Amino acid sequence: MRVVVVEDDPGMAAAVVDGLTGQGFDTVDHLSHGLDLLTSHAGYDAVVLDLGLPDVNGYLVLRQLRKVSSIPVVVLTAESDELAAVSCLRAGADDYVVKPARVGELAARIEAVVRRSRAVERPPAVVLAGDVRVDLAAHRIEVAGQPVALTQKEFAVARVLAERAGVAVSREELMDEIWGEKKASISRSLDVHMGGLRSKLNRPGLITTIHGFGYRWAR
Repeated sequence: MRVVVVEDDPGMAAAVVDGLTGQGFDTVDHLSHGLDLLTSHAGYDAVVLDLGLPDVNGYLVLRQLRKVSSIPVVVLTAESDELAAVSCLRAGADDYVVKPARVGELAARIEAVVRRSRAVERPPAVVLAGDVRVDLAAHRIEVAGQPVALTQKEFAVARVLAERAGVAVSREELMDEIWGEKKASISRSLDVHMGGLRSKLNRPGLITTIHGFGYRWAR
């Protein structure tokens, strides 16, 4: 999970960044100005947005962001009145949390809005990469027109990567989505299934290893 926190208070920003990092998020970056978010939101899975920013009001940042991106946004603010919450949600926020936030709850809310966002993004029914054809609906992979026999977990690994072809997917995301947990034993299982998948597909370069992060399926 890659998150950017937009907050002008250095102490609050550090607490949120450290807290989300401690909750297992892969990347938690910090911006102190709203205009910076409008030019650098790509590559993140979610935004944690304060309303009281030094350059542009958070409401305006949210409205401008929604013109160019559907990235999930959780507003984190000291404004606790109902009108503020309603205004943010109608402006495009996915959730609204009042400071001081409990870090576990904030992390869970971020994960929830990201899940909802991904659920409505319909992946293509078929993903093609060279002569490799992944039929996501039929749970079938063909290489050069010939079906490849995969285990359930091998196909699950292929599915998650193929659905996001061209995008780097972390090991943690794979383990969380396929196994529902990120223990050391699961990490070893991922290595085994990844090795089996690569061997059966026999297409070097189709799945690229990004050392220290994860994998990317060729587009």
